[in-house]
Amino acid sequence: QVQLVESGGGLVQAGDSLRLSCRTASGSTMAWFRQAPGKEREFVAAIRQGGDTFYGDSAKGRFTIARDNAKNMVYLQMNRLRPEDTAIYYCAAEGKVDYGLGSAKSYDYWGRGTQVAVSS
Repeated sequence: QVQLVESGGGLVQAGDSLRLSCRTASGSTMAWFRQAPGKEREFVAAIRQGGDTFYGDSAKGRFTIARDNAKNMVYLQMNRLRPEDTAIYYCAAEGKVDYGLGSAKSYDYWGRGTQVAVSS
């Protein structure tokens, strides 16, 4: 069982930055998703073990995903935050079946999430 623990969320103002962290024991592809109230879970970013990165449309140009394999950590640096970025952010580890990096079905292990709230 892979355990994932997110941290770093909080309440910030529009234009501010936050860095989310995820502690994991998984060496597989890792991703961040987010879910706002009343909306479906949305792909934010993913990173392969070797470092290749992929971003959802909402994250391109503002967010950066990174990992430190030696420390078993995955990070999401979020810059120029907007009120529409408000959501619970989840860290996820890839499972056995690949439905595509942007599909939540590709990830079998999930953290409990960390809340990010951006005020205008």
